[in-house]
Amino acid sequence: MTEWIAVITITLLAVVSPGPDFAMVSRNSLLLSRRSGVLTALGIGLGVVVHVTYTLLGVGLLIQQSAWLFNIIKLLGALYLIYLGFKMLRTQKSGELAPSKVAPASDLEALRIGFLTNALNPKTTVFIVSLFIQVVGPDTPPAMQVGYGLFIAVAHIAWFAIVAMCFSAGAVRERLLAVRHWIDRAFGGLLVFFGALLGVASST
Repeated sequence: MTEWIAVITITLLAVVSPGPDFAMVSRNSLLLSRRSGVLTALGIGLGVVVHVTYTLLGVGLLIQQSAWLFNIIKLLGALYLIYLGFKMLRTQKSGELAPSKVAPASDLEALRIGFLTNALNPKTTVFIVSLFIQVVGPDTPPAMQVGYGLFIAVAHIAWFAIVAMCFSAGAVRERLLAVRHWIDRAFGGLLVFFGALLGVASST
């Protein structure tokens, strides 16, 4: 019971902390649609499953102990966030990216963005690996460990689905869409900032 309480508490605190996941769900919900936001949240949950899987297989310990491997993950995550950020920074007033037009995100695209944003996020790597090493005991049954992993994934999906609902609701969204290009640029700047932080961390 104590282990469960620790896992739930730490997971909820980690999920609600701001980061790239929050930025992407907020942006897609506000500027695209509620469906895109929820699918981005689902993609984030699938990314969490990747982290949980390699942690349960023991690869997480290897990543934690191998500085070069962890730095590669951080660098990939940084490059992906910076790539997304620069795309948003180039948004024009019409809502188009110069010089070519961009179609609204498909369901698969929204899912992919959420998945890659989380799967390449070293913050999630550190969180899940540390949680299973420091909190979950070695004598905890494998089925229980899988249950913890599923809870972490579902908690991410549930929280970010709520975020998607909030940012896609009502008249506020309609007003904000009038300044969509500035909102897109703001979220783009945040992603570039997060990516730059990861890039600096991976080079030190």
